[in-house]
Amino acid sequence: MPSTKEIRVKIKSVQNTRKITKAMEMVAASKMRKAQDRMRHSRPYGDKIRNIVAHLASANPEYKHPFVLRHGQNRAVGLILVSTDKGLCGGLNTNIQRAVLHKVKQWEGEGVKFRATAIGNKGFGFLQRLNANIVSHVVQLGDKPHLEKLIGPVKLQLDAYAEGKLDAVYIAYSRFVNTMKQEPVIEQLLPLSAERFAQSEEEKRAYSWDYLYEPDAQRVIDELMTRYVEAIIFQSVAENMASEQSARMVAMKAASDNAKKLIEELQLVYNKTRQAGITKEISEIVGGAAAIA
Repeated sequence: MPSTKEIRVKIKSVQNTRKITKAMEMVAASKMRKAQDRMRHSRPYGDKIRNIVAHLASANPEYKHPFVLRHGQNRAVGLILVSTDKGLCGGLNTNIQRAVLHKVKQWEGEGVKFRATAIGNKGFGFLQRLNANIVSHVVQLGDKPHLEKLIGPVKLQLDAYAEGKLDAVYIAYSRFVNTMKQEPVIEQLLPLSAERFAQSEEEKRAYSWDYLYEPDAQRVIDELMTRYVEAIIFQSVAENMASEQSARMVAMKAASDNAKKLIEELQLVYNKTRQAGITKEISEIVGGAAAIA
């Protein structure tokens, strides 16, 4: 049985660990609220530009943007993997990596090659271990996503699709459901499906006016379509960051709770050991007194 001194050292060590996890839990909770606000604030922009693009596309049915055209002859796809830069967020990265691995095996079974873009350090490391064809990556994004950092790496995939080199582009990220739940999703980014541009009757009425184009409709649609795809990617990264902070807060809370239980158990062992030592000392004193008598 360990001595009381050893147990005291263990208790002190676990208490220090609990202080760290508690502090990290509180920091993650604060960052989570900011990330959720950022995620919600970016949605109206995406919805607005989607409605405008949908209206422009219906007003100019003779022009088809490269992002809506389907290719099927290349047997090659693009993958944008959004992950975190840091760990200590439970199974968040593991879950999305497992989903991506399943998708990659499915592509390999169909004879489809893929080229990858990694957003986040954890995803970059995962793709390197897979020996994937990584065409671009961006890491160390911080707590706030910046579109100018994302555009460069992502543009390689968008340009490859526009040039007809890829049959599709997918984006994988952790969707924020609520504080306790984040689900891994792999969505088709390109070609843009008709469902993405589906409008309600109210939205159709709100955008029923005609437009004056400068310089011409094609260039305006090209520019807006690119902005729309960038907005989808930005929203995915924002959701992934909200998921990261939520998962980290839950993981650190679980660690703090486990540390508290361990401290209670060690305290119990310490009391028992101390009591046993006292009992032994009393027995020795009584035994010595009896021997003298």
